[in-house]
Amino acid sequence: MPDQGQRPSLHLVAAAPDCHACAHRDTVLGVGHCTPGDACLVANSGRQIDRFLRRNPEYAATCLNDAFWERRAIAVRYAPLDHIRPLTHDADEVVRRAVALRLPADDLIELSKDPDREVRITVAARMPLEQLEKLMHDPDYLVRQHIAERLPHGRLSRMADDVDREVRKVVARRLPAFALPRMIADPEAEVRRIVAARLLPEQATRLLNDPDWLVRLEAVRRAPMEAIAERVDDPEPDVRELVRARLEHFLQQEESP
Repeated sequence: MPDQGQRPSLHLVAAAPDCHACAHRDTVLGVGHCTPGDACLVANSGRQIDRFLRRNPEYAATCLNDAFWERRAIAVRYAPLDHIRPLTHDADEVVRRAVALRLPADDLIELSKDPDREVRITVAARMPLEQLEKLMHDPDYLVRQHIAERLPHGRLSRMADDVDREVRKVVARRLPAFALPRMIADPEAEVRRIVAARLLPEQATRLLNDPDWLVRLEAVRRAPMEAIAERVDDPEPDVRELVRARLEHFLQQEESP
């Protein structure tokens, strides 16, 4: 095996691996630390590279400048942190995503402006909560959606007016019920349906006349009994049926001894 005081090198080659010609056949292979066709660092196979480095992480740092992007990306998982920091600027986005998964959460701010959406999503999933607001205006809605899923409730209302419906749907699912009235007038019925299903009963009355019948249906489920009577002749059969079912149930309870 290589001397522990030096970084080992496997003299990586682009051609298909040839164990007989491998410079390390009497060291790594000779002691059973690699397996031809299963755990091999010089094979252009992500599965084999990962299995090799899992057994021999001391070789990972020597792969960080390799020409093969997948070898670099896998090596990031096993190399020491101080060796992978320069790869925040790697040319390949998969490598940068691997870096975003390894760096301490407090050190992710540099990657929060990465040009690749998936890298920024990884950052959004790991960044400390107190720093999440820095990504609140990311140009990609999927990144903002991940921010909305993690942002503390006290700051979440700032995303209630996001330009994208999917982000606002997340906000509507997570905001405390008392804070939902600000989303009652959302332009998208899908958002208003979520709001109607979570509003406090007295606030749900404000959506009983919504133009979307599914919103009205959710509002009827939440609103107080005295308020839903006005929807007994709703033009939508499902809404009328729910109103009458709730009223009948209420009357039955009133008549019970």
